[in-house]
Amino acid sequence: MHACVSCEGFPLTIQIASGKEHDSQHFIKIMESIQVKTERRPRTRPLEVLADSAYDNVAIRRYLRSRAIKSNIPNNTRNTKRRKRGRPTRFDEETYHYRGTIERFFAWLKMGFRKLASRYERLNVVFKGLLDIACFLLCWKKL
Repeated sequence: MHACVSCEGFPLTIQIASGKEHDSQHFIKIMESIQVKTERRPRTRPLEVLADSAYDNVAIRRYLRSRAIKSNIPNNTRNTKRRKRGRPTRFDEETYHYRGTIERFFAWLKMGFRKLASRYERLNVVFKGLLDIACFLLCWKKL
């Protein structure tokens, strides 16, 4: 499961992929599928993205910069073998603590809906349907 969650803990988008691929390979697809309904037209890009050090990638940072989205991603220690040139990357520790909302979101999904944690369904369509119902119930409880 790959998810993008707001700072309040509401899911913005959720996608399912195989477990063989790294999470950072699905980052751009998740960011492009964000649509928050507003009074005018849907909002398709957040102001800032908080991600862990697994997403410390040149392609991801370049994508966020091209869409004028602030990236708050810490430097990965595995990438410090070679000295980075150019402008230093942005990292704000004060706002980074909001990243715990995604961890809480996955904890709520896996503790409240045990069927999602073990994934008994074979078909992705059925699993995605159960995931959408669980997200709806989580949002309903918060409101």
